[in-house]
Amino acid sequence: MADVRGYRQRVGRSGEEDAVKYLERKGYRILVRNFRTEDGEVDAVAEHEGVLVFVEVKTNVRGGFGEPEDRVDPKKQARMGRVAMGYLQAKGLEDVDCRFDVVTVTRTRGRTAIRHIEDAFWLDANQTERGF
Repeated sequence: MADVRGYRQRVGRSGEEDAVKYLERKGYRILVRNFRTEDGEVDAVAEHEGVLVFVEVKTNVRGGFGEPEDRVDPKKQARMGRVAMGYLQAKGLEDVDCRFDVVTVTRTRGRTAIRHIEDAFWLDANQTERGF
């Protein structure tokens, strides 16, 4: 089991590296990577055209089950919302335009495909409650 977990971590880190480089090429300024609170972690926090962007990266090696973005389910979305609120509080930010993006990295036979889903989901206050 440790070998599988280690492999997944390496694939995930590699995908995050590719995603961050991709976003930077698109003009995003990465503010922090792997921002963590007691509620979880967001892979990157970036700024783009005056908007604070919370980014989740999902990496798939082809042959995996389903599309990578399918793993950003409502429970994960709510967790990201709580982490985003933690970031805003930690930085003392109020009245800031924010959004949630998902970047998928898919590796197939030595090739890498990156897909950026802007405004991937929206949350309301009820969805970020701990019981969601």
